[in-house]
Parts: sequence; C-alpha cells; structure tokens
Amino acid sequence: MVGAASNPDHLLARLQPERQAGEYVFCSIPGAAYGDLAWLKPVAMIYEPEGLTLVIERSVAERAGFPAQPALSRLLLGVQSKLDDVGLTAAVSSALASRGISANVIAGCHHDQIFVPVAQAELALAVLRGFERTA
Repeated sequence: MVGAASNPDHLLARLQPERQAGEYVFCSIPGAAYGDLAWLKPVAMIYEPEGLTLVIERSVAERAGFPAQPALSRLLLGVQSKLDDVGLTAAVSSALASRGISANVIAGCHHDQIFVPVAQAELALAVLRGFERTA
C-alpha cells in the first residue's frame, strides 16, 4: 500500500503556496555560532564549515552591514508535509527549474519554504498553483 509519505501527488494537489511579505537574503557569517545573531531574527540558521548561514530579511542584512545578496521571495507551502515525505521537494524544484527559476528549499517540521528570485516570484506561484489545478 502506498501512503502519503511515498506519494507526492497527494501533497502536490494541496500545495496552497503563499508569498510571504518581505525580501530575504542568505548570509554566511564566518566564526559565528548558533545564538550569536539571534537579534537578527533569522528565518533559518544553518551551520556549515565556512560559517553560520542565516536567512534574514534583506533590510535587516543591510542594516547589519552584510554584503549584498540577491533578493529572494519566500513562498510558504500551505500543505502540511512530514520530514519523511518522499518526492515533494524534487517535484517542486523540478517544476520551477523547468521554467528557469532557481529554488532554495528549506523544510520545517510542518511546511516547506521556497526562496525564489523576487523578479520570478509570481511566475513561481503560478507554477506551483498549477499542481493543484492538474491534480
């Protein structure tokens, strides 16, 4: 029997993507540790050997003096997914890639969030909403 965790079509039919307010950037801070920059209110922190990557609002990064990065829009998938669901990230990123849209996906415990170039955010939403129409 195939469950939702191994059937991405079940999740794709209920994506409910929404564009979140603001513009975001990814910043790498060499030598930083978790908690050091909590005052920046990051959406995400990811530790890498080169430094702590923060996903923060562009205006916050500018005020903090971090180097300019490409501005990204944050798309929140309304469907509640699980960390062991198979195929959702691949289907979403493949559909966006087929339209020339880069996608940086971060999965939380309940929702996937996709960061796409600001100029392509509306096209990305249309692509993602297409899954719901074709299901």
